[in-house]
Amino acid sequence: MIFAQVNFAPPQGSSLAPELDALFYYLCGISGFFTLLIAGFIFYFALRYRRRSGQEMAPTVDGSLNLELIWTFFPFLIAMTFFAWGARLYITSSRVPPDAMEIHVVGKQWMWNLQHPTGQREINTLHVPLGRPVKLLMTSEDVIHSFFIPAFRVKQDVLPGRYTTLWFNATAPGEYHLFCAEYCGTLHSGMIGKVHVMQPQDYEAWLSGVDVGEPPVSAGERLFSRLGCITCHGVRGPTLAGLYGSQVKLANGQTVLADENYIRESILNPSAKIVAGFQTVMPTYRGQLTEDQLIQLVTFIKSLQGARQQ
Repeated sequence: MIFAQVNFAPPQGSSLAPELDALFYYLCGISGFFTLLIAGFIFYFALRYRRRSGQEMAPTVDGSLNLELIWTFFPFLIAMTFFAWGARLYITSSRVPPDAMEIHVVGKQWMWNLQHPTGQREINTLHVPLGRPVKLLMTSEDVIHSFFIPAFRVKQDVLPGRYTTLWFNATAPGEYHLFCAEYCGTLHSGMIGKVHVMQPQDYEAWLSGVDVGEPPVSAGERLFSRLGCITCHGVRGPTLAGLYGSQVKLANGQTVLADENYIRESILNPSAKIVAGFQTVMPTYRGQLTEDQLIQLVTFIKSLQGARQQ
C-alpha cells in the first residue's frame, strides 16, 4: 500500500509527543467534521430552497431562541476543550522537572554549540540518555535562531541577549533531526544537526570516551575569582548563596524571581535591578564576557547553596 510508506508526522520520540499529536488530531477531526457538515448543509439548502420560478417568494422564517442557544452553547463547549487541553499541555511543557540534566546551547551563524554538565562539547550534535529529562538553557551570539526537534515536538526561539529554555524526555533510542526553524541568514538551511538518544549505560560510555573540557561550574568559579567578584559578594554586596530561584526585593519595592535571565542582566547591567539596601557600585561586564563565559558564571552562581540572606 502506498499509504504505508507515507509518514504524515515524524516518529514520536519524547514523552510530550503522543499527547501533542492527540490534540493536533482532535483539532483536525473537529475542524474536518464541521467543515463537511457546513458544506453539506450549504449544498442541501441550495437545492431544497432554490427559486423554481421568477415569481416565487421565499417563506418568512421566524427566529428560534432554542436554536440560537444550541449553536452558541455547544461550539463554546468545544472551543473550551481546545483551550483546556492546550493550556494543560503548555503548562506541562513549560515546567522543567527538578531532576532534569541541564545542557547549555549557544546558537550562532550557522551552528549549534552545546556543552554537557561534565564539560563535553558538541557541534550540531546532541547525545542524551534515554528516559531522563533534559533541560536546554539556550542563547544566541548574533541573531534569532530556533531550536527545533520535530520528533520530540519541541521548538523554542533562541534569542540574543537573554536565555530561553526547553525540556524533553526522550522515550525511544535512535537518531533524530535537529533544525534551526527561524531564518537566520544565507546559510540558514545548513544549520542542521542530529540528536542521538542512547541507553543510559551507552550514554555514560560515550561521555567517558569524549575529551572532557572544563565543566561549566568549575570554569565559572575560576572566572568568578579572576574577575574579583568574591571581593564584594558575600562581604559588602548581596550574598549569592541560595540566590537562584529565590525572590529578591529591589530598592524600588518590587520583588523579582532570581532566574537565569535575572543573573545575566545583573552581570551585564547591574543598575537595572538594584537589591534593596545596596547601592549601585558594581561595574558592568557588558562586552567583556563571551556567551560561554556568561553561561559559566550563571551556572556557578546557580550551584551556590546556603540560606538566602537579605
